[in-house]
Amino acid sequence: MRLVGLLLAVLALASVEDHEIFDLAAQIEAAEGKGTTFYSWLGIPSTASIAELNKAYRKKSLQLHPDKNPGVKGIHERFARLGVVASILRSSEGRERYDFFYKSGFPRWKGTGYYYSRFRPDLASVLVFLIILTSALQYVVQRFTYKRDLGRVEYFIREARSAAWGPKLAPVEGPRKVKVNMGGPGRMDDEGNFIPGRTLDMVVDGPDVFILESDGTRIPLDTSAAMPPSLKRTWFISLVSSLIARVTGKSSEAQATSHTDDVVEDEASGAETASTGYLSEAPAKNGNGKATATTMAGGRRRKAVRKR
Repeated sequence: MRLVGLLLAVLALASVEDHEIFDLAAQIEAAEGKGTTFYSWLGIPSTASIAELNKAYRKKSLQLHPDKNPGVKGIHERFARLGVVASILRSSEGRERYDFFYKSGFPRWKGTGYYYSRFRPDLASVLVFLIILTSALQYVVQRFTYKRDLGRVEYFIREARSAAWGPKLAPVEGPRKVKVNMGGPGRMDDEGNFIPGRTLDMVVDGPDVFILESDGTRIPLDTSAAMPPSLKRTWFISLVSSLIARVTGKSSEAQATSHTDDVVEDEASGAETASTGYLSEAPAKNGNGKATATTMAGGRRRKAVRKR
């Protein structure tokens, strides 16, 4: 994949004039012999002046003129190529481009330039490459975000159990309400008292761990709360799926239900956006504009469990 991407990038950067030079150089080598260059074919050094170039061209054109070589196979093509070579070397820009590749080397594959002359990416090829590249990068971001959120969920579960059961993690019957530090540093007030950082209210009830919301509801917290990466949530596949859904005529009610579910999930996790589908840094907020406890723990909102 990397080799293909590099090849596409090189080909896309090459200009039309460069392609003409590459083709012409390959044709001259095929017709005049391997290693033949524009300069060696004309019999002049690469430092030749315009006057020396014109003189060499007149001499060579007399030798290759079709009227002086009747019946010689390929003479017309050779004579035409000679005129193009002279035209390129007479142009300051054309000669500069040729000299660059003359000194640095021409792109070759399999020794003949076959792939270069046969495959030149058009706009569609470049667009396909960009779609694959951006979708792959988006998937990588999804994986990174999933690992980050998974780590946060595991941290809160571990810290909640430790606070409820003690450092030996010996299970205790019955629910235990605990406060878990959210990782923020504490601070000292003016009187020298230590003020801990922000904490999260949680409940440990047997093997289950819950986030305790301000209204007393319990939100189950486990590793499934982290959104795993998915190719279906990359932008291009999401776009295609959306277009297919519209074309196939899904009912507006089904679409509205799906949209509502997505909004609830997005507002709780602050992680998944409608356009790209991967996790964001912005925390979800409740009706008062405050971040929810579920989001701060790195999880998605799940069905609440009322306190018994």
